[in-house]
Order: sequence, then structure tokens, then C-alpha cells
Amino acid sequence: MVAQSSLYAEALILLAGAVIAAPVFKRIGLGTVLGYLAAGIVMGPLTQLLRDPEEVLHASEIGVVMLLFVIGLELKPSRLWAMRYDIFGLGAMQVIVTGVALTALSMLILDSPGERFVAGFGLALSSTAFAMQMLEEAGDTDRPHGRKAFAILLFQDLAIVPLLAVLPLLSARDGADMDWAQFGAGLAAIAALVLAGRYLINPLFSFIARAGAREAMIAAALLIVVGSAALMAAVGLSMALGAFLAGVLLAESSYRHELEANIEPFRGIFLAVFFMAIGMSLDPAALLRHWQVVLIAVPASMLVKSLAIYGSARLFGNSHPVAVRAAAVLSQHGEFAFVLISAALALRLVSADFASLMIAAVILSMALTPLSVRLGEFLLRQAHEEEPEEDFEGAGSTVLMVGFSRLGQIASQTLLASGVDVTIIDTDPARIRNAASFGFRIYFGDGARADVLRAAGIEKSALVAVCTAKQEVTTQIVELIQRNWPEKRLYVRAYDRGHALKLVGMSVEYQIRETFESALVMGGKMLEGLGRSSQEAREVVEATRRRDAERLAVQLNEGFQAGRHMLFTRPVQPEPLVAPKGEGSGVDERSRKLLAEEDNREGAATGEKSRTKA
Repeated sequence: MVAQSSLYAEALILLAGAVIAAPVFKRIGLGTVLGYLAAGIVMGPLTQLLRDPEEVLHASEIGVVMLLFVIGLELKPSRLWAMRYDIFGLGAMQVIVTGVALTALSMLILDSPGERFVAGFGLALSSTAFAMQMLEEAGDTDRPHGRKAFAILLFQDLAIVPLLAVLPLLSARDGADMDWAQFGAGLAAIAALVLAGRYLINPLFSFIARAGAREAMIAAALLIVVGSAALMAAVGLSMALGAFLAGVLLAESSYRHELEANIEPFRGIFLAVFFMAIGMSLDPAALLRHWQVVLIAVPASMLVKSLAIYGSARLFGNSHPVAVRAAAVLSQHGEFAFVLISAALALRLVSADFASLMIAAVILSMALTPLSVRLGEFLLRQAHEEEPEEDFEGAGSTVLMVGFSRLGQIASQTLLASGVDVTIIDTDPARIRNAASFGFRIYFGDGARADVLRAAGIEKSALVAVCTAKQEVTTQIVELIQRNWPEKRLYVRAYDRGHALKLVGMSVEYQIRETFESALVMGGKMLEGLGRSSQEAREVVEATRRRDAERLAVQLNEGFQAGRHMLFTRPVQPEPLVAPKGEGSGVDERSRKLLAEEDNREGAATGEKSRTKA
């Protein structure tokens, strides 16, 4: 009973730390991850409220596993295959270059070959949980530098396996080298996971869904994550790798979104506990004994690592902004260093003092990462290179939307809700970043350039929606599309009445003033608020819409000032509206077509009824 009470007390302390630290650090702009690290330091080394960080760390590693599973769910195998050059090219170069450079640097302060290797390659690995959390909070996971950073992190997760295999070769213990049986077991485990993902998991979820057992669906989601991780751990591979593979295999499953929704709450809380456990692992005594070494070595190692990542990214053809941002977000050292340290301690390759210094270095580098990211953005601002990379990988849909304005945001909801795929391009980096935080994939690109439209897949689109905010830009884009792709159907946002007249004159298929329909709806609601019936309000709104269309038709032929007599400038007596007559107004065929489109919107019967009432 005492042990059980102690367990509850520890859980309460950890939850209280998360509840207090996360919002405070988020509010002051330092991010939730740094808040969890700070809470762990307070609960562990400073106050001794919790004294067994290893147990908490071991239990909370499931948070990293769940994070990799959710990431895998977002990656279809085809997309993962498309990233193979970044994963095995850029990722491999980063690990090798950084590892060799940091190993050489460690020779200045370390004598043991084992400690040099662990320091060099252990610190070459970044924190998947920390970096991905920062990218998610900033809405950068689907931006070019976010995708490059993820590719590097994925290779680092794979690299821990051969790095662990090298440690016995450096050890003086006999018979410690890796055998082929273990290698074969790893391949067999991966094959078993792939087969289960293809032939067992979907039927399992289908059976549970038919039974209608909600709690069983949640249990099944946890079973898949924990089971895949345990399978990989049993053969000596990374648990996170197993969960990631399981996520990728389920990326095209019809149950993908439900899986993600079921896992998300567990992932968040376990990650929080994981970072608090890292903070608790800090050894203040070792830090005080060697504070000069840590103070100099951590910024130096982060700088070397950032330069290695930047150079590798540039060699693989990435732009300067992408390389800088990727280097800044991956500059910290990661949790896999703890795995390497633990294995090295078991083989007596490193001392306990060295292990404490490594843990301190990892924690301090995580704490400095937000500063590193801000420094990267500052350098880009100084170089006047704020614009994101133009990257149209995966573009080309039924609808191409140019401009993600307020109207475009709402219109896209209608299309997406109907299962219509939409490719959206915009030139505002802030808007793209904000939209990404809500799950939208917005491509950076100037719709006024033919090469950008071509790269965005205009040839594949059935129609083009031009939803840009500035009327001169909208007109320029319409002219460009009509000149290069005259057959394209154009649906265009008009800025005001004058702009609408210009667009109709350009023969676009459909145009609408952004505020017109919402203003009519509001006018109708105001009539209802004054006591008019809903039927009468609808008829008045429809008559106003028709009158506006007739006036627009007159203006097309006689100029902008024409049709002024058709405006209501004072209350009409005795009836709300008097339907205008079209005869004798000089309406040509194009104007008649415009009027006919308005008539068709509500149907001939409703239109006749409206005219009779009016």
C-alpha cells in the first residue's frame, strides 16, 4: 500500500509540473519542451521531490515511440520512397560528417577512444522528440526545412543500430561482437511487422468497428504502437523505428485518422513526462565539478554540428534559408545519446563522470535550441532571405487555388468536404505558416508567374480559383492564365463592383465580390430581427440580388455610372421592392447570359414567385 501511495504521489507531482510549466513557458515564448525540462530540473536535482529519474525515463520513452508512430501515419510509403535521397543521402552525410568532426574535437579533452567515439557520434544525433515538437508548434513540419530535418532525424533513428554494434568492437570484453543471428532476427522482425501491417491490422480494426466497441479501438491502437516497439526492442533494434514502420504501413488505411486521434492524448502526456525525466537526470555535482568544460564544449559542439548540417544540406542542393533553418532546429543533442551512453557504461567503455557530463551537455543543448532557432531567423532577416523555398512536390489537383485569402479559406472547405483535392499556392510566408499549423498544405509561389502555375499543376486542374486579395494582382493572374491556358475555367474573387465589371468583361466563367453574399445574408437577418417573416426576408434578398445583377448588366453596356436609378436610396412605399423591367435597357447577349445565370441560381419557379410578390 505504501508503494502504491508513493506511485500516486509521483504521478501527481509529474502532472502538476506539466500543468504549471507548459503554459508558463509557452506564454513567455520559450516553448513547452523547455518548460518540461525546467520542471524536471526543479522536481529532481533542485528539490529532490522525485529521486528515480531512470525509472521515469524508461517508462516515458513510450512518448517518443508514439511520436514516431504518429509521424509514420502522416507518411505514405510512396512519399517515404520519394524522400529516400534525403534520408540515406543527406541524413547519412550529416551523421558521418558531424560524428567525425565532434570525435576529432573531443580529442582535445578526452583520452579514452571509447569516450571519444561516444561523445562524437552520440552528440551527432539530434532529439527527434524535441525537434519535431518545435516544428509542430511552429507549423513547420510540412515546410521545406521541416521535411529535410525530418529526413535527417529518421536516418539518425536508423543510425543508432550500427552505432550500438560498434561499441562491443571498442570494448576489451571477449565475445561481445554482434553475430549474424542477431542481424537475421532484426530482418525477420521487420518482415513480420510489414506482413502484419498489410494483412492483419486492417481486418482487426474492421472487426472492432463493426462491434462498435470504442474502448477496444483505443486499446487496439495502443496495442499496435506498443507491440511494434516491443518487437523491435526484442531483436535489439530501436523501439521508435518499429513504431514508425507501423505508422507508415497504416498511412493509407481508412482507420488512419481514428488511430491518430486515439494516440494523440497519450503521446502528448508521455512526451511531457519524458522531457521532465531528462531534466531530472541532471547531476548538479558533476556539472559543478566540470562547469568550465560544459560551458565551452556545448556551444562549440552545437556550432560544429550546425555547420555540418548546413554544409550537408547545401551539398544536396538545398537553398540557403532551408539549410540555415534545418541546422538551427537540429543543433541540439538528443535522447539517443542516452541510449549510447547507457550501452557504453554497461561495456565499461566510459566512466560515470563522463556519463553525467554527457547528460548535462544534452540538456543544456536542448535549452539553447530556441535561441539557436531565433538566431537562424535573425541571420536570414539580415540576409533579406525571408521567403520560403518554392517546392511543388505533390502538387497537381482537380482544383488549383491561387491565393489563400479569407474567401479562399472558406471556399476550400466546401471543396475538401466534398472530397475534391485542392492545390493551394500563396506568396505570404506568415499566412502559409499559420495555415500549416491548422493542417493545410500551402505551396509558396507567385501565381502571377507562368512557371509557378505550371509547376503547381495547372495543366492537370479542371478549374482554377483565383482568390488573391489585391485586384490588380487578380487581374494580372487572370490575364496570364487566359493567355497561356485559354481553355481553363476561371472562378475569380472580385474586389469590388468595378473589379467585377472588369472580370465579366474578361469573360471569366464566374466572379463574386467577396462581401456581396454575406452582406445580403446580413440584410435578410436584420429584416427578420425587425419582425419580418423568414419567407419575406428571403424574397426581399432574392429580389435585391436580381436587381443588382440587372444593374451590373446595364453597367456593362453604358458605363459605371449607369443604372443609378436602380439603387435604393430611401424606403420604397408601399411595397419593399419593385422588380425592374429589362426592356429598353440595351442589354446585349453577354448581359442576358449574366441575368440568366442569376435566374438559374434559385430556379424559375422561385424567381417567378419573387417577382409576383414584389
